[in-house]
Amino acid sequence: MKILVTGGAGFIGSCFVRMTLADALPGLVGAEVVVLDKLTYAGTTTNLTTVLGSPRLRFVEGDILDRELVGSLVQGVDAVVHFAAESHVDRSISGAADFVVTNVVGTQTVLDATLGAPGLRFLHVSTDEVYGSIDVGSWPETHPLDPNSPYAASKASSDLVARSYFRTHRTDVVVTRCSNNYGPHQFPEKVIPLFVTNLVDGGTVPLYGDGLNVRDWLHVEDHCRGLALALTKGRAGEVYNIGGGTELTNRELTERLLAATGRDWSAVVPVEDRKGHDRRYSVDIRKISEELGYAPQVPFEQGLADTVDWYRARRDWWEPLKAAAPSVR
Repeated sequence: MKILVTGGAGFIGSCFVRMTLADALPGLVGAEVVVLDKLTYAGTTTNLTTVLGSPRLRFVEGDILDRELVGSLVQGVDAVVHFAAESHVDRSISGAADFVVTNVVGTQTVLDATLGAPGLRFLHVSTDEVYGSIDVGSWPETHPLDPNSPYAASKASSDLVARSYFRTHRTDVVVTRCSNNYGPHQFPEKVIPLFVTNLVDGGTVPLYGDGLNVRDWLHVEDHCRGLALALTKGRAGEVYNIGGGTELTNRELTERLLAATGRDWSAVVPVEDRKGHDRRYSVDIRKISEELGYAPQVPFEQGLADTVDWYRARRDWWEPLKAAAPSVR
């Protein structure tokens, strides 16, 4: 199999690429990979250092909005795994235009390119944030979309565009919606790497509102295993939720990160709650579990400890990124 991975130098995309080339994903042993990445602030070839020399990898720097480039790259591949997206909620609140252009128009551009490559599978990687907020229970894939941030709205729109190509053009589309990812190589504007890097440097961390917003945490490697199952075994036109099974309030997560870094609550600075802040996310993963055999394999406590250790050891990776992006310090 040969796979075009858009956004393959980002956090989740690069993990998918590294695991594919290590033959660590179900159904993808021996697969070849073409990475297309614009290398914006959150995408870096340092995420691919260990595999850049692989004869099974081709890296292309470019934009998913470049119709000619994308059209040429889909020729000769068996599948597209579409990660490329603007993904930070706070950035979408301060300026939504890039999110609409990249997430909606960019997805449509890649989908258009697949029309010239019949038989190609398109795996659209989305988020549980498209569902909005849920007080009790968990969302099934059939739950109506009710996004509350510009980021989530742009991803919900791209989901609908992707599914419309299945209905209209019979494109072989599969959509996945994941819960909050964590792990090595995550850009330090996101909560876990931001908190860890600030705390190990003796700094403070911001806690939104009352800290009781709930998220389900999914290790990035478990997410990639779920994606591989959806890519190789998922049914065309279907949506699959991928979750980690560990729900924590932001306050509980902060407590764990303080303990892991040897800090106390004096390092926590309460800040005004985020606009439109969803109270709780929770995805029902029975469909992917029963149909495709998915189950998370990384226990949260071990995954979090390993992630903290990685950031402690990899200042060479995150210090330049934080220095170049003052807004995440």
